[in-house]
Amino acid sequence: MLESIREFLWIYFIRPMYTREGYNPYNTLVYAILLGLGVIYSYKYIIKPLKIKVDEKLFWAVTPMVVFGATVRALVDGGVLKPNPLILTPGIFFTAFFLIVPALIADAKLKTYPKVTIAWGTILALYANYLLVTHVKSWKPYELTIFWTIVFVLPVLVFYKFKPFEKLYLYPVLAHLFDIGSTVVAIHYYGYREVHWLENILVTKFGAFIYYPWILFILIVVYYGLKWLVPDGEERRYWYLAIYILGLGPAIRDPAQMILQLAG
Repeated sequence: MLESIREFLWIYFIRPMYTREGYNPYNTLVYAILLGLGVIYSYKYIIKPLKIKVDEKLFWAVTPMVVFGATVRALVDGGVLKPNPLILTPGIFFTAFFLIVPALIADAKLKTYPKVTIAWGTILALYANYLLVTHVKSWKPYELTIFWTIVFVLPVLVFYKFKPFEKLYLYPVLAHLFDIGSTVVAIHYYGYREVHWLENILVTKFGAFIYYPWILFILIVVYYGLKWLVPDGEERRYWYLAIYILGLGPAIRDPAQMILQLAG
């Protein structure tokens, strides 16, 4: 029985972290549950007690730490750092979380918010990006990512003039559009494989550009789902922050990974 459990955990949870063979229905479900619990309890026991308002300032405060975590993850894939569960997915999320919480607490206690949090995250992000820049093989993937991100973002920004959603929801939308740009470049131009099991099916059948309508559809469903399921505005905006992090992380990681692995 124990041997079967160990084999199951190895095949569906531990091995995929090291091999990048992708997500599967089992780890996707577990990670989704952990994400949900993480959002609920971190809001209830950290953000609310510290009296931190969930607004644009909080989004900017966490961004440097997201850049750090995503870049470190890319440095592992690029062979710059050795693999370790703490800096592999999903471990890097926990690492970044435990690195940023003391800074948020310090900011709240010292009444300096968000200065300490931004400074601490920026120091870590600058170091990670120093390692990145000094090991770059080609900037071409990043140039293509920026191009396609602009192409995807412009229609959405025009649409947003009609104020279809809350203003703060634009942050996760833009983060995921950046992620779409990097994913399209990785798959369409460089033959990378989609690691999410459902999206891999869609990409195999329709091509990389299916990501654009698919992710926009998901973002719309999530927005209205949260409006219905989370009536408290402050808590709902905290969910927007979680969605923003989920989009920005891969958006930073994927092009960083490509410029480390691809020459010319």
